[in-house]
Amino acid sequence: MRVVLQRSKEAKVTVNGEVTGQITSGLVLLVGVTHDDNEADAAYLADKIVNLRIFEDEQGKMNLSLLDVGGEVLSISQFTLYGDCRKGRRPSFIEAARPEQAVKIYDVFNRLLSEKGVKVETGIFGAMMDVQLVNDGPVTLIIESKH
Repeated sequence: MRVVLQRSKEAKVTVNGEVTGQITSGLVLLVGVTHDDNEADAAYLADKIVNLRIFEDEQGKMNLSLLDVGGEVLSISQFTLYGDCRKGRRPSFIEAARPEQAVKIYDVFNRLLSEKGVKVETGIFGAMMDVQLVNDGPVTLIIESKH
């Protein structure tokens, strides 16, 4: 699994003009799933993300986690994170998991985040979505379950 994480002051996702997910302060997660990902990958990333110390403490140091600050998550499925642009002009998406596999892992990932006490909002898997966010920092990280 691959997640692009962005610290956000506010964010929302709309599908066909309708808001399907919205958060105040927290993280926007763009979530990609590849062929050999499983529930262990989802568990690893959920734990890593909620405990990453990327929010500022009273001294202005990144020392607090999402759990510490009571932040929320806007989770967006994004198969294009596994796009390969090394050859030609059109990305290849053969490393992205098939939708029927990816949606299962994506749903497990979101459930695990919720079970850790985080409010999780989402878009609609596989839909064309408009995502708006106000970056905080900006702080942007790429996290993968495989090393």
